[in-house]
Amino acid sequence: MKKFSFSLNKVLDYKTQIEDSLRSEHAEAVKAVNEKEEKIQSMEDSYYRKIQELNDTKKNKCSIKELCIYEDYLSYSSQQIRREKDRLVTLQKKEQEKREEVIEAKKERRSIDLLKDKKKKEYDALAQKEEERFIEEFVVNSRSAQSNPA
Repeated sequence: MKKFSFSLNKVLDYKTQIEDSLRSEHAEAVKAVNEKEEKIQSMEDSYYRKIQELNDTKKNKCSIKELCIYEDYLSYSSQQIRREKDRLVTLQKKEQEKREEVIEAKKERRSIDLLKDKKKKEYDALAQKEEERFIEEFVVNSRSAQSNPA
């Protein structure tokens, strides 16, 4: 019997490539989210250090001009942090979309994999039956050859 050949192998290979590509894109999206979260954390740390610095400066005598500079800086920093958080939300949405695409691609590839496994089992069962039939035929021919010597 000829070797097992799955007719949808090219489709399976294509689906596997698509899934791998989507996994890579998802990994990049996760990396971008993590980097943005780290940047926001760093900005917030800096913001809170400046607040502490402002409080320390207030305890000592300082000018109104210095206080205004601190307030302007803190206001600007707060706006920057809000913008980065908005960008983070956008990145998180993209990451979620990529995750869903990966899941869908995995389902598609898995369904073809299951079909391939089913076809392979059918092929193996047929091959086993053919082999058994061949052995039976061989045994029958051997016995008939022994009982009818020439």
